Amino acid sequence: MAPPAELLVATTNPGKAAELGAFLAALGVRIVRPADLGVALPEVEETAETLLGNAQLKARSGARASGLACLADDSGLEVDALEGAPGVHSARYSGGGPEANNAKLLAELERLGDAPRTAVFRSVLVLADPGGREDWVSGACPGVITKSPRGRNGFGYDPIFHVPRLGKTFAEMEPAEKESVSHRGEALRRLRDLLLRW
Repeated sequence: MAPPAELLVATTNPGKAAELGAFLAALGVRIVRPADLGVALPEVEETAETLLGNAQLKARSGARASGLACLADDSGLEVDALEGAPGVHSARYSGGGPEANNAKLLAELERLGDAPRTAVFRSVLVLADPGGREDWVSGACPGVITKSPRGRNGFGYDPIFHVPRLGKTFAEMEPAEKESVSHRGEALRRLRDLLLRW
Protein backbone atom coordinates (compact mmCIF):
# COMPACT_ATOMS: atom_id res chain seq x y z
CA MET A 1 0.00 0.00 0.00
CA ALA A 2 1.11 3.55 -0.63
CA PRO A 3 0.47 6.67 1.47
CA PRO A 4 -1.83 9.43 0.16
CA ALA A 5 -0.36 11.33 -2.81
CA GLU A 6 -0.77 14.67 -1.08
CA LEU A 7 -1.70 16.03 2.31
CA LEU A 8 -2.65 19.43 3.57
CA VAL A 9 -0.52 20.30 6.60
CA ALA A 10 -2.66 22.51 8.80
CA THR A 11 -0.20 24.72 10.62
CA THR A 12 0.95 28.31 10.37
CA ASN A 13 4.01 27.55 12.53
CA PRO A 14 6.97 27.46 10.10
CA GLY A 15 9.07 25.27 12.40
CA LYS A 16 6.33 22.69 12.72
CA ALA A 17 5.63 22.83 8.98
CA ALA A 18 9.30 22.18 8.22
CA GLU A 19 9.48 19.14 10.53
CA LEU A 20 6.25 17.64 9.20
CA GLY A 21 7.08 18.49 5.60
CA ALA A 22 10.54 16.92 5.66
CA PHE A 23 9.19 13.68 7.07
CA LEU A 24 6.29 13.43 4.63
CA ALA A 25 8.43 14.34 1.63
CA ALA A 26 10.72 11.42 2.48
CA LEU A 27 7.66 9.14 2.13
CA GLY A 28 6.89 10.60 -1.29
CA VAL A 29 3.88 12.57 -0.04
CA ARG A 30 3.43 15.99 -1.64
CA ILE A 31 2.93 18.64 1.01
CA VAL A 32 0.22 21.25 0.56
CA ARG A 33 0.38 24.23 2.90
CA PRO A 34 -2.56 26.60 3.41
CA ALA A 35 -0.79 29.30 1.38
CA ASP A 36 -0.48 26.91 -1.59
CA LEU A 37 -4.24 26.69 -1.99
CA GLY A 38 -4.66 30.34 -2.94
CA VAL A 39 -7.56 30.64 -0.51
CA ALA A 40 -7.56 31.39 3.19
CA LEU A 41 -8.53 28.46 5.36
CA PRO A 42 -10.88 29.21 8.25
CA GLU A 43 -9.02 30.25 11.38
CA VAL A 44 -9.54 27.56 13.99
CA GLU A 45 -9.87 28.57 17.62
CA GLU A 46 -8.10 26.00 19.77
CA THR A 47 -10.87 25.75 22.35
CA ALA A 48 -10.52 22.07 23.29
CA GLU A 49 -9.20 21.05 26.69
CA THR A 50 -6.81 18.44 25.27
CA LEU A 51 -4.08 18.28 22.64
CA LEU A 52 -6.08 15.63 20.79
CA GLY A 53 -9.18 17.81 20.76
CA ASN A 54 -7.34 20.81 19.31
CA ALA A 55 -5.62 18.70 16.65
CA GLN A 56 -9.00 17.23 15.67
CA LEU A 57 -10.52 20.70 15.30
CA LYS A 58 -7.71 21.76 12.96
CA ALA A 59 -7.61 18.55 10.91
CA ARG A 60 -11.38 18.41 10.40
CA SER A 61 -11.59 22.08 9.45
CA GLY A 62 -8.69 21.83 6.99
CA ALA A 63 -10.11 18.71 5.32
CA ARG A 64 -13.57 20.25 4.91
CA ALA A 65 -12.26 23.55 3.54
CA SER A 66 -9.67 22.10 1.16
CA GLY A 67 -11.21 18.84 -0.02
CA LEU A 68 -7.86 17.15 0.82
CA ALA A 69 -6.78 14.77 3.53
CA CYS A 70 -5.41 17.00 6.27
CA LEU A 71 -2.74 16.45 8.92
CA ALA A 72 -2.80 18.61 12.04
CA ASP A 73 -0.60 18.65 15.11
CA ASP A 74 -1.04 19.96 18.61
CA SER A 75 1.85 19.85 21.04
CA GLY A 76 2.28 20.83 24.64
CA LEU A 77 4.94 21.05 27.31
CA GLU A 78 3.88 19.66 30.69
CA VAL A 79 6.03 20.74 33.63
CA ASP A 80 5.65 18.64 36.76
CA ALA A 81 6.25 21.45 39.26
CA LEU A 82 3.57 23.54 37.52
CA GLU A 83 1.01 20.71 37.72
CA GLY A 84 1.22 20.05 33.99
CA ALA A 85 1.21 23.68 32.83
CA PRO A 86 1.51 25.15 30.28
CA GLY A 87 0.15 21.97 28.66
CA VAL A 88 -2.61 22.57 26.14
CA HIS A 89 -1.99 26.33 26.46
CA SER A 90 1.73 26.08 25.59
CA ALA A 91 1.59 28.23 22.44
CA ARG A 92 -0.40 30.95 24.22
CA TYR A 93 1.18 30.67 27.67
CA SER A 94 2.41 34.24 28.01
CA GLY A 95 0.11 35.94 25.52
CA GLY A 96 3.24 36.78 23.52
CA GLY A 97 5.61 34.86 21.26
CA PRO A 98 8.05 31.99 21.94
CA GLU A 99 10.65 34.11 23.76
CA ALA A 100 7.98 35.50 26.07
CA ASN A 101 6.66 31.98 26.72
CA ASN A 102 10.13 30.77 27.63
CA ALA A 103 10.77 33.77 29.88
CA LYS A 104 7.48 33.26 31.73
CA LEU A 105 8.14 29.55 32.24
CA LEU A 106 11.66 30.16 33.56
CA ALA A 107 10.36 32.88 35.90
CA GLU A 108 7.65 30.57 37.25
CA LEU A 109 10.19 27.84 38.01
CA GLU A 110 12.62 30.35 39.53
CA ARG A 111 9.83 31.46 41.86
CA LEU A 112 9.42 27.85 43.03
CA GLY A 113 13.08 27.62 44.08
CA ASP A 114 14.34 24.04 44.32
CA ALA A 115 11.23 22.42 42.85
CA PRO A 116 11.94 19.62 40.32
CA ARG A 117 12.34 20.88 36.77
CA THR A 118 11.22 17.66 35.12
CA ALA A 119 8.83 17.91 32.19
CA VAL A 120 7.32 16.00 29.28
CA PHE A 121 6.80 17.26 25.74
CA ARG A 122 3.77 15.68 24.04
CA SER A 123 2.58 15.71 20.43
CA VAL A 124 -0.67 14.50 18.89
CA LEU A 125 -1.08 14.17 15.12
CA VAL A 126 -4.56 13.82 13.62
CA LEU A 127 -5.21 12.75 10.04
CA ALA A 128 -8.69 13.52 8.67
CA ASP A 129 -10.25 13.38 5.21
CA PRO A 130 -13.24 15.27 3.76
CA GLY A 131 -15.43 12.16 4.04
CA GLY A 132 -15.08 12.03 7.80
CA ARG A 133 -12.42 9.35 8.18
CA GLU A 134 -10.07 10.16 11.03
CA ASP A 135 -7.11 8.59 12.88
CA TRP A 136 -4.52 9.87 15.33
CA VAL A 137 -1.13 9.03 16.81
CA SER A 138 0.89 10.54 19.65
CA GLY A 139 4.42 10.78 21.00
CA ALA A 140 6.14 11.94 24.18
CA CYS A 141 9.65 12.92 25.25
CA PRO A 142 10.74 13.35 28.89
CA GLY A 143 13.21 16.08 29.78
CA VAL A 144 14.26 18.80 32.17
CA ILE A 145 13.74 22.56 31.94
CA THR A 146 17.04 24.43 31.93
CA LYS A 147 17.70 27.61 33.92
CA SER A 148 18.46 29.60 30.77
CA PRO A 149 18.07 29.12 26.99
CA ARG A 150 20.73 27.11 25.13
CA GLY A 151 21.15 26.56 21.42
CA ARG A 152 19.99 28.26 18.23
CA ASN A 153 18.10 25.54 16.37
CA GLY A 154 14.46 24.58 16.60
CA PHE A 155 11.60 26.77 17.77
CA GLY A 156 9.24 27.34 20.67
CA TYR A 157 10.43 25.85 23.96
CA ASP A 158 13.35 24.01 22.30
CA PRO A 159 16.08 26.24 23.86
CA ILE A 160 14.98 25.40 27.42
CA PHE A 161 14.00 21.71 27.00
CA HIS A 162 17.00 19.52 27.92
CA VAL A 163 17.07 15.82 27.04
CA PRO A 164 19.32 14.13 29.65
CA ARG A 165 20.14 11.03 27.60
CA LEU A 166 21.74 13.21 24.93
CA GLY A 167 22.95 16.00 27.22
CA LYS A 168 21.49 18.69 24.96
CA THR A 169 18.47 20.92 24.59
CA PHE A 170 16.35 20.45 21.48
CA ALA A 171 17.79 23.74 20.23
CA GLU A 172 21.33 22.33 20.47
CA MET A 173 20.43 19.39 18.23
CA GLU A 174 20.53 19.10 14.47
CA PRO A 175 17.11 18.33 12.93
CA ALA A 176 17.75 14.61 12.40
CA GLU A 177 19.02 14.18 15.94
CA LYS A 178 16.01 15.99 17.38
CA GLU A 179 13.63 13.88 15.30
CA SER A 180 15.23 10.71 16.68
CA VAL A 181 14.23 11.53 20.27
CA SER A 182 11.50 14.18 20.17
CA HIS A 183 7.79 13.87 20.91
CA ARG A 184 6.93 14.84 17.33
CA GLY A 185 9.54 12.44 15.93
CA GLU A 186 7.95 9.58 17.86
CA ALA A 187 4.49 10.57 16.64
CA LEU A 188 5.77 10.84 13.05
CA ARG A 189 7.24 7.34 13.15
CA ARG A 190 3.82 6.06 14.22
CA LEU A 191 2.23 8.17 11.48
CA ARG A 192 4.28 6.32 8.85
CA ASP A 193 2.39 3.07 9.53
CA LEU A 194 -0.91 4.94 9.71
CA LEU A 195 -0.35 6.57 6.32
CA LEU A 196 0.36 3.21 4.71
CA ARG A 197 -3.03 1.97 5.95
CA TRP A 198 -4.73 4.97 4.30
